[in-house]
Amino acid sequence: MSAPTIHGEVAPGFGPVADAFRRNFSRHGEIGAAVAVFAGDRPVVDLWAGYRDRRRTQPWEQDTIVPVFSSTKGMAAFVVATAVSKGVLDYEKPVADYWPEFAAQGKGAITVRQLIDHQAGLSGLDTVVKLPQLADMDGLAKILAAQKPAWQPGTRHGYHAITLGLYQGELVRRVDPQGRTLGRVFAEDIAKPLGLDFFIGLPADEPIERVAVLSATKGLDILRYERDLPLRIGAEVFLERGHSHAALTNPRCGAPARAARREFLGVESPGHGGVGNARSLAKVYGAAAARTGALPIADDLLDLLAAADTADDVPAEDLVLHTKSRYHLGFRKSRGSFRFGSDKRAYGTTGLGGSFGFADPSTGLGFGYTMNRLGMAVLDDVRSRNLREALLRCKV
Repeated sequence: MSAPTIHGEVAPGFGPVADAFRRNFSRHGEIGAAVAVFAGDRPVVDLWAGYRDRRRTQPWEQDTIVPVFSSTKGMAAFVVATAVSKGVLDYEKPVADYWPEFAAQGKGAITVRQLIDHQAGLSGLDTVVKLPQLADMDGLAKILAAQKPAWQPGTRHGYHAITLGLYQGELVRRVDPQGRTLGRVFAEDIAKPLGLDFFIGLPADEPIERVAVLSATKGLDILRYERDLPLRIGAEVFLERGHSHAALTNPRCGAPARAARREFLGVESPGHGGVGNARSLAKVYGAAAARTGALPIADDLLDLLAAADTADDVPAEDLVLHTKSRYHLGFRKSRGSFRFGSDKRAYGTTGLGGSFGFADPSTGLGFGYTMNRLGMAVLDDVRSRNLREALLRCKV
């Protein structure tokens, strides 16, 4: 398959990223995608190409946005960091200090840090929750508070794929001086000042037509483009048992390939419901990496986000994803076989299907990648990896 016309701009020295982006179309089944890199507040890569639909009839435009699933978690983690920076939240204090009902089922000692670093054992819910219930925040808060941990909090970690954002959302709603939701805090305090085209809860006046349609990888495309298949996760989901099944199938939000619909995107789900573009991901991470002052987060706290993770006393094996990973203050860290950025200070979050955004404080770069063909790798989608490795070869 030949590569489509690549649109956008690349600064001198960043040509390898453009080359890798082009190869993703010709060799790795890309349908439509965008990649961006910001050096602080300056764009050095801003590219898009391909189509918004599998039939390849609707071009991917400069302002195309797309569901990014768990890449949303990074934006939610920045919102939590703004609350800490304002002094209304403390990573080391128990969640129950801010949300007394959370202490039920022996959760009184769980700290904010343990919760956002996936150590709380709350990766699944015993009560079945359907998509419309996510909009009833008061009712949802009761379900979340009543949940019993699946393991002893603070001793292990397991990816809280959907639930993390729900817990973060209620925590932010309780500590924000105006009682704002996490999505609203993000919109007003981060997205608007930085000029981001990214939403946690798509506004009713945003045209759904500019949201790219997602495409599941199936049939022969699996053999052509996928190598790192999550077989153990798939088995647990199929057999309806285990931590993977609990974390990935409830709340029941519908098939990922159907996420580009208002019913899903209009509801605030800070763990997996964001919609935006690569440019926005790169811009916010670039602001964090270079400490430009554009984010309402103190410099010392941005330094803390960039520090080495403090979870070395917790086994690296993820009980949900069945791979080794590290989390730090709501972000993934570059560790083990999953490397990104120039060193261990880098932090970010990946999204189901392949999207990714991260900050590289050692270089001052922010990276963002979005696409509409949903890959099947657990963490390290080959298309994202190609772009990240190309970035390391650039003359920064």
